[in-house]
Amino acid sequence: MASGLAAAIKKEFGIDATLMEGHGGILEVAVNDNIIFTNHKQCSLRPQNEEILQRIKGYKTNSLQQKQESVSGCSCLNPAMEAVPADISSCCPPAAAPAGNSQTCCCNDNSTATNISPGKRQLLIEFMYIDLSVCTRCQGTDSNLEEAVAEVARILEATGMEVIVKKIHVQTEDQARELGFVSSPTIRVNGRDIQMDVKESLCQSCGDLCGDEVDCRVWVYQGKEYDTPPKAMIIDAILREVYGSSDTNQKTPARPVDIPDNLKRFFTAMQNKL
Repeated sequence: MASGLAAAIKKEFGIDATLMEGHGGILEVAVNDNIIFTNHKQCSLRPQNEEILQRIKGYKTNSLQQKQESVSGCSCLNPAMEAVPADISSCCPPAAAPAGNSQTCCCNDNSTATNISPGKRQLLIEFMYIDLSVCTRCQGTDSNLEEAVAEVARILEATGMEVIVKKIHVQTEDQARELGFVSSPTIRVNGRDIQMDVKESLCQSCGDLCGDEVDCRVWVYQGKEYDTPPKAMIIDAILREVYGSSDTNQKTPARPVDIPDNLKRFFTAMQNKL
């Protein structure tokens, strides 16, 4: 569905629409920060390409009058893209959001999560990874993060805090450089890496994926090393950020001059496989 729509948009408007990896049957189309179509909570709704094209034409005609409309849960947008058809995993999944409210929102890849609850404080958690299909460390980190967020969201609900999770698939050197991404996987809470000192070891699954030797992150918590961050480590990092005990001078640099050779090898090897 999404790939066919991207081709139709390219043919009609000359726009290279970007597909965003996801699952759960959710389709959203955004133009210049505005969602013009979503089937959120109506996953069986599959519009014809012509309907989407007409909506894009309507947006282009009435762009000065259009205002962004909120959708239940969150809006998943990419301000840099003029048109983004996206199969996006469900926002506010049942495992992460307490029943009956939208205290937790989850958006995938380079989307900007837009909260619909006015007056709420927001806690942004970014999960950056190079692969979720094969890499056991990325998969385990994703799973532990979801469990940790599910628990901490219930704790923070009473304080009026909303936890927003943004999952970013880092696929190129330029993207890694733009994000300040230096090791996979990475978890940041309000822009702060939960483990500033990077330690890595050989990752067999990523090596098998790209055909070269690749190191992935080793997590150190309470004096022990783990291939995936313990749930308690993630919760500790979140609560430190919320209650102000984290070191404000240790915020992750937004744009490093370069990225490690380890990641360069991975991206080069993956590009050569295409």
